[in-house]
Amino acid sequence: MTAMVSLHRHQLAWLTRSGWAAVLGRPWDEQARGCLAHWALHRLPLVVTRQPAHAGADGWIALGLPAPACWGRRRLVLQVPRAAVDGLGEFPRLADVQDLLPPPAWDVLRELLGRLSQCHAAARVFGSYGWQAISGLDHVRAGSDLDLSIAVEGAIHADAVARALGLFEAPQLRLDGELMFGDGAAVAWREWAEWRGGRARAVMAKRLDGVHLHRDAAWCGHTEPMEIAA
Repeated sequence: MTAMVSLHRHQLAWLTRSGWAAVLGRPWDEQARGCLAHWALHRLPLVVTRQPAHAGADGWIALGLPAPACWGRRRLVLQVPRAAVDGLGEFPRLADVQDLLPPPAWDVLRELLGRLSQCHAAARVFGSYGWQAISGLDHVRAGSDLDLSIAVEGAIHADAVARALGLFEAPQLRLDGELMFGDGAAVAWREWAEWRGGRARAVMAKRLDGVHLHRDAAWCGHTEPMEIAA
């Protein structure tokens, strides 16, 4: 591809046929090769991971593949040239993965979707549930968390979303995930609630180039600390 939009956490990347051919031409062990061959055959995506310091300048993108149980749940990491990426996309929306969740959680999930809609926020599902929705393979195990990625527009919006998430209580299912800010920073929603409630002195933000610790809200729009139900 000749142009590339900005990358962000939990972004999916599809490879060209020649890109897959180059990946499969590398010296993988038998298990890894079997998983990658399946991904190539079915044109399944990889996920954007933390980018090495000079990857962009050198024309490469770091990608990952969390394998399902049938391939040992291995985490495969690879770098491909930008030209090998055929397209970028996102994980499924929360409303589209309901059938994968334990039935006792369905009513609570619908309530959560309603609260997020009121916040003008949309959740996408990554982690094991997101990958199982994409691949149809056995990524989910007993006790798997429901991992959500939610784009927020500054601190006040993040506060509202964190309150909505904090009301989620479902049997057999724990809610986890990240708030995604406009500058590419991702903050675990539980950690955000602790920090904004004055119960933590700093908050950890993950970006493509590494992890950053913030003690004030200048990076996401300054507001006074608020007590957030969690």
